[in-house]
Amino acid sequence: MPEKERLHRGRLSIRRFRETDWPEVWRILATTFKAGDTYAFPPESSEAEIHTIWVDAPSATYVACAPDGKVLGTYFIKPNQPGLGAHVCNCGYVVAGEAQGRGIATAMCEHSQAEAKGMGFRAMQFNLVVSTNERAIRLWRRLGFAVVGSLPRSFRHLRLGYVDALVMYKELSATETSV
Repeated sequence: MPEKERLHRGRLSIRRFRETDWPEVWRILATTFKAGDTYAFPPESSEAEIHTIWVDAPSATYVACAPDGKVLGTYFIKPNQPGLGAHVCNCGYVVAGEAQGRGIATAMCEHSQAEAKGMGFRAMQFNLVVSTNERAIRLWRRLGFAVVGSLPRSFRHLRLGYVDALVMYKELSATETSV
């Protein structure tokens, strides 16, 4: 992609989600989940169900915006497990189809790691990275995540049938912290 078409971090803003962002965020999420190739959420999930999962339940939700304020991507951050596992966070990222390949997922993942550290998380874990999502796997590896497990045929891809999923993990801090 030509350099002028890439959206560099200097022109991309990432901020906390505001309820006024929801129509754009819902459009991005609904399109992604309906495809049935990267997220386990049922393609027919209602807007209210996804709002609860993406906005209400997480510790924080963020949006990545173009200079004109248009929402190009979103992510959430939450503890991966309760109690004694709450020092490891989990995130989910989605970039609008028309904005993919412009560095937005990279910027959101880097932002989420800084936010996670600030929130006291010691590590980040992705529980279900679909093995056919090669672009995401390459990105997560480039950003320092390791595959720590493979879950045979654990994702029912809408086009390909049952495919493997990966568990990916990155330690964020060796310092003792509490969440």
